[in-house]
Amino acid sequence: MHTLLNHNNPPGKETVLALLRHGKTLWNEEKRIQGRHDSALSSGGIAQVHEWGKFLGQYKIDRIISSDLGRVKETVAIVQEYLQNVPVEYTSILREQSWGDWEGMTFPELHAHHKEALNKQIQSGWDFCPPGGESRREVLQRTLPLLQKTIQRFQGEQVLVVSHEGIVKSILYHLAGRAFMPEEKKLIQKRQLHLLYARQGELTLGPLNIFPAAGDR
Repeated sequence: MHTLLNHNNPPGKETVLALLRHGKTLWNEEKRIQGRHDSALSSGGIAQVHEWGKFLGQYKIDRIISSDLGRVKETVAIVQEYLQNVPVEYTSILREQSWGDWEGMTFPELHAHHKEALNKQIQSGWDFCPPGGESRREVLQRTLPLLQKTIQRFQGEQVLVVSHEGIVKSILYHLAGRAFMPEEKKLIQKRQLHLLYARQGELTLGPLNIFPAAGDR
C-alpha cells in the first residue's frame, strides 16, 4: 500500500505529497473548536505523533512543509526525531480554517446555542462559513496553489505536509469531486496519512487512510 513512499524515487518520477494532521491536542480532547487558536498536544497526542514518527522513519521523506501554528510545530518537532531533521518550511497558508466567532466554544455548546445557524452552514457544502470565519472554498483557494507550487519546486521528491483537519479535508474533497454535503459517504479517517502524487503538474489522489498500525502492506 505504501509503494509511493519508497527509498528510490528517481528524478522524473511522481512527486509525492503525504498529508498528515497534527496530533491530538488538549482542546481536541475537550471537543473545543480551535481554528486559528491553539493548544498544546495532549499526552495521548504526543504518543500518537511518536508512532507516526516511527512509521515515517521507515521511508524516504525529503522535506516537510508545515502550518506555523504551535500544535503543528510541536508535531513536526517530534516527527523530525525519526527523520534525521529533514528540512522544514513553516507557512501561515497551511493554518487551520478560521471558525471566527465560534472558536473556543465546545461542540456541545455550539449545538446548544447556535443549532439553527450551524445546521444552515452544514447544508452549505463548500460555502460552510462560521460567522466571522472562513469558508471551505476559501481554504481551498489559499492552499491548493501552495501545493501546486510545492510540486513544481520539488519535482520527484517526497514531501510531508503537516497541517489541520480542515486543510486536509478541503484538499482531498476537492480532488475526489466531493460536494461537502452531510449525506456523502465518509472519505477519510481522522489522524491518518493520505498520499497525493503528481506528474507533469497534475495532482491526483493516492492511497488514503494509512495508519501506522496497519503495517506496510
